[in-house]
Amino acid sequence: MAKCPKCGRKLTLFDWKPNCPECGVNLVYYGMEERLMEEADKAEAEHARTQKKIDRLKAAFVGSKLTIIRIVLSILPIAALLLPLASISYNGPFIEATTTSINAIKIYEIVSSLDFDGLFTMMGSGVVGSSFLGYFVALAGILLSLVFVIVSLLMLTLSCGKLGNVRNFIFNGLAIAGAVVSVVFYGQFANGITAAFPEFVTEASVNWGAYVYIGTLLVLLGINIVLAVKGIDVKYKQCYVGGIPAEEYFELVEKGTDVDTIHAMMAEALAKKEAEKEATE
Repeated sequence: MAKCPKCGRKLTLFDWKPNCPECGVNLVYYGMEERLMEEADKAEAEHARTQKKIDRLKAAFVGSKLTIIRIVLSILPIAALLLPLASISYNGPFIEATTTSINAIKIYEIVSSLDFDGLFTMMGSGVVGSSFLGYFVALAGILLSLVFVIVSLLMLTLSCGKLGNVRNFIFNGLAIAGAVVSVVFYGQFANGITAAFPEFVTEASVNWGAYVYIGTLLVLLGINIVLAVKGIDVKYKQCYVGGIPAEEYFELVEKGTDVDTIHAMMAEALAKKEAEKEATE
């Protein structure tokens, strides 16, 4: 059963009028001003929190010359994947001698048309099983490396947070590890397949593009280390809650300061600000 917010009288279904039968207060508008002030405080406090996130995001991308360079270096590995990463040359009866260069586009074509059943069958072969296992691991390694590069690029938005540097190091390290694993296991595939079919596969090797890709990842890791050591200066925009600096307001709320006391401080701060404005005019 509802009660009057002022005097506490229990209200019945017959108390249909907007005023309390006991104290006469308007039940609809009682405390409206306080509720509006609380909603305004919440809105300004949320804006202050959001502004800090925006300030950190801005600093992560354009906070200094190094952060701008980091953006470019974060994109370079993706561009490097378009270079020749590996190659394989083959010929045979009724087959013209062909050399296939493998890069990101070719990898996409391979994965989209890959017969996984046939690949797993070849991996189980006693003759070329280890070679095709190397092929599968090399393919998985470069794909995972690309995923980690993309995730690392996206995570730059959070690089000024508490765990920003740790995330950058982890994803950069995983991208490098995936690339190195891919190079090593493609070498295993190349050696095994040329040994098993010397007349059909004349050459299979890792190309210079793979090492350029790994180099761009190392440079990216290096600049993240430099930024972690130097730090990024985040310029926070000063926000206010009811005229009080947001930091002071959050501190008062955390201490459990009475709402009326906070509102009194707000009124005093706003009055002081208005007086300063009139004095300058």
